[in-house]
Amino acid sequence: MQTHIAPRFQNDPSVTEADAILRSCVHCGFCTATCPTYQILGDELDGPRGRIYLIKEFFAGAPATEHTLEHLDRCLTCRACETTCPSGVRYARLAEIGRAHIEAEVGRSALERLKRRLLRAIVPHPERFRLLVQLGDACKPLLPEALARKVPTLPKPKPRPTAPQATAHPPRRIIALAGCVQSVMTPATGAALEQILGTLGVAADVPTRAGCCGALSLHLGAHGEAHDYMRRNIDAWWPLIEAGAEAILVSASGCGSMVKEYGEALQNDPDYAEKAARVAALARDPSEWLMEHAGEIPFVAADRGTVAFHVPCSLQHAQRLHGGVEMLLQRAGYRLTEVRDSHLCCGSAGTYSILQPVLSQQLLDQKLSALREGEPDCIATANVGCQMHLQNGSETPVRHWLELCAEALAP
Repeated sequence: MQTHIAPRFQNDPSVTEADAILRSCVHCGFCTATCPTYQILGDELDGPRGRIYLIKEFFAGAPATEHTLEHLDRCLTCRACETTCPSGVRYARLAEIGRAHIEAEVGRSALERLKRRLLRAIVPHPERFRLLVQLGDACKPLLPEALARKVPTLPKPKPRPTAPQATAHPPRRIIALAGCVQSVMTPATGAALEQILGTLGVAADVPTRAGCCGALSLHLGAHGEAHDYMRRNIDAWWPLIEAGAEAILVSASGCGSMVKEYGEALQNDPDYAEKAARVAALARDPSEWLMEHAGEIPFVAADRGTVAFHVPCSLQHAQRLHGGVEMLLQRAGYRLTEVRDSHLCCGSAGTYSILQPVLSQQLLDQKLSALREGEPDCIATANVGCQMHLQNGSETPVRHWLELCAEALAP
């Protein structure tokens, strides 16, 4: 694609990067075939090719409007278009740069700014998030039924399964990220990972100083804040890395895709660039790591029923991981159903379900319809956001795949 950059952007490094991405696009339109919002809205400007055109025109000097920003905000950043693109266009990075510049020029309403500030002030902080959920749960009787159904309920405390003690001398160790929302809403996920690792003689370190991966702030345009979260996590993990930790396992695939990009995010930070690259290299989804040890996991042979696996966009499009979870579930004794249009987003997409509720609900309805077709006993997924979003509309239980695998272990 031919581009022209307006003089006012000539010396901006991020626009130079965006220009290189724009030039790699051949405008073929393959991406529109896999874009969830284009399929729903049928508007070229609500698909990747149209959004690329809007960004290209803006950097060429065309004025941006609130409608320009609206089309970019409707993007899920699911990255299905990147999986489809024959030219390797880094659309998510381009959209991030374009949205930041256009938002700075156009601005947002006071209400929209407040929403984003509240999300950044509450969600990445587990205790604040827990308090908000408790408050919402207490107010459910006062809310309209449709709204009350959307308010999550804290899980009832359950005794953590006793993870077998690692027997290696010294024990092999990995680092695990508890996560902000996951640690509050689905703590069974972390417990299941520790239980599985224990059967392999591996100890999990979960530093309390580590917290939000930074993805929420990054996607809401607060880049400096996101980088601060990244530096905090690196500082928390670094002593363990120096002590020989084998990997950093991130069981929320959305967070995992962010941690794998720490090296790029902090590449210009002289104090953290090298450490961030090391952290990114160590970051693994549990399915990646466990597939290397699949033959060692002591699953008890049994028929454990049918499972529909929803593959989060962050697992299949961002991390480009395919088939590992499914194979582990099958080894554990579960029968997997076919899921139509498995490449499409469920509509959770971080804060998308809050900021774009109408589109998010349409995507949720479509996804649940596809997941239910095989009449599964359970729906499994690999990301806490997807898990909560799907459960909000489903009577079928929705669980993290690690929980299901942990239940299939020998006692």
